[in-house]
Amino acid sequence: MKKYPAALWTLVIGAFSIGMTEFIIMGLLPDVAADVHSSISAAGQLITGYALGVAIGGPILVLITCKMAKKNLLILLMCFFCIGNVFAAFAQNYGLLLMARLITSLAHGTFFGVGAIMAANLVERSRRASAMALMFTGLTVSNVVGVPFGTFIGQQWGWRSSFIIIALIGVISLLGITCLVPKDNKQEDKSSIKKELAVLKRGDIWLALLVAMFSFGSVFALFTYITPILTKVTGYSEHSVSFLLVIFGVGVTIGNILGGKLADWNINRALLLSLIVFLSFFVVLYFVQFSEILMVPGVLVFGILAFSLVPMLQFRILDLSSDAPTLASTLNQSAMNLGNAGGAFIGGISIAYLPISDLALIAPIITLIGLALFILQLRISKYKLEYEDSPIKESL
Repeated sequence: MKKYPAALWTLVIGAFSIGMTEFIIMGLLPDVAADVHSSISAAGQLITGYALGVAIGGPILVLITCKMAKKNLLILLMCFFCIGNVFAAFAQNYGLLLMARLITSLAHGTFFGVGAIMAANLVERSRRASAMALMFTGLTVSNVVGVPFGTFIGQQWGWRSSFIIIALIGVISLLGITCLVPKDNKQEDKSSIKKELAVLKRGDIWLALLVAMFSFGSVFALFTYITPILTKVTGYSEHSVSFLLVIFGVGVTIGNILGGKLADWNINRALLLSLIVFLSFFVVLYFVQFSEILMVPGVLVFGILAFSLVPMLQFRILDLSSDAPTLASTLNQSAMNLGNAGGAFIGGISIAYLPISDLALIAPIITLIGLALFILQLRISKYKLEYEDSPIKESL
């Protein structure tokens, strides 16, 4: 197995720290709410505000900084990230904490958008998707290791200490990027606002973004309500849920690596087969959720299948927008975050009117739309190729 360059591992550390800051607040919500004198529901908006910052702020920041070298942009993003987390650690009221979360969120979407391009450029072409998947693994490992560790630190020494730890991890990534990431990459082209915005005129890019948004939406439609499913449907105690979530996190990590390998093999064929298998698994999951024994491998396989899609969807948008990938790559992160929010919303409506066990059959409808859009895009692309090679075009 070929080794990955040290520069790539600095991006993995950055992804790990960003994953921690995104999800850590979920485990510390009651402590945060009490300390900044807000309700639990209001404190929950700190998560919503972060997600909106990722979805909206990322593409805007890309356009503002499009002339910057990618290495310099990554350094700037990690500076934003570290400052935002230190700001959060010392925020004395709700408004300042929300502002700190928004500052930090600016780094998220753009870091993964630009970092994916940088990761791909650090290795030979045959391993580009695998390198991207490795970077995204930092995000998934943060859920398995980082978030539980950060939550423990926060519960022992106060929630503010968790954000200090995250900022320190961010500093390690910042130093690594500064020292190890190459100053210039021959594979990169100089960018401009005009060049990046030109991507938005292409229908195939917008269709690919819709594919990403819908394909991944089913994941959060179900996962957002995984705790009540495990306790009310499967029959686990609340204490056992943490163990199942760790199992899920292991599956997520495996899925990221597997998705990268599949994308390197054949991106369109791999994504098509993965979506079909993922949709089929929801039917299996509907029956598995009633068994405590079967739900353990069920949660693991769900994590593998769901998150194998992430590197494939990210690599595909880069493949389509190779002439100006930065904005398209960041927009893909925005699309997937919007899919997460929409999936959670639809899941909430489902459990309000139907038995929560039915969510395993309602959630995949979102991914089914993504699959239909993907097949449509493949058909359109095939038609264009046939048309371009046909004598009809030459006669027009």
